[in-house]
Amino acid sequence: MRLKIACLLATVAAALSTAALAQQAASEEFVEGRHYQRLSPAQPTLTDDAKVEVAEIFMYSCPACYSLEPHLKRWISEKPENVTFVRIPASFNPMAKIHAQAYYTAQALGKLEEIDAPFFEEIHQKRNLLETEAKLADFFERFGVDEETFKKTFNSFAVHTNVQRADELVRRYRVPGTPAIVVEGKYMTN
Repeated sequence: MRLKIACLLATVAAALSTAALAQQAASEEFVEGRHYQRLSPAQPTLTDDAKVEVAEIFMYSCPACYSLEPHLKRWISEKPENVTFVRIPASFNPMAKIHAQAYYTAQALGKLEEIDAPFFEEIHQKRNLLETEAKLADFFERFGVDEETFKKTFNSFAVHTNVQRADELVRRYRVPGTPAIVVEGKYMTN
């Protein structure tokens, strides 16, 4: 199992790193404490299937998360069959919390695939922080979601429950910052 996790960590690191770091990762054995840390005790995952879960903890407002996005998309398209990828929005500050609500709103409305990349671009390219419910309603409207539907979903019990669950996982994983990659609730990249 240790070898499988090491191979998975190498795959994740190589796919998410710059070319130079990927080359270094390929030529080096992964060392606990240097390349990753073991979460003790192991934490629950979001998926219950037999696949290995790789979770990205991210914030839409995080410049490093935005920079990682194209590499992550490429890795997702090429990931091994036995891997499930999930995203967990971190709520380290009030704006990140409202963005986590927006993430789960988009998911509930079936718009996540459509909205995800433009959300990053809106913040990092257009400098619109989407920090209020009104700005988010306007943003969602561009993707065919009327204001009433947006507000009802954004303020729903289901969305709030998902945000609370994400907050709990981020705390349990002891995530120091974003982006972070957690493998199977047991290992977190440094």
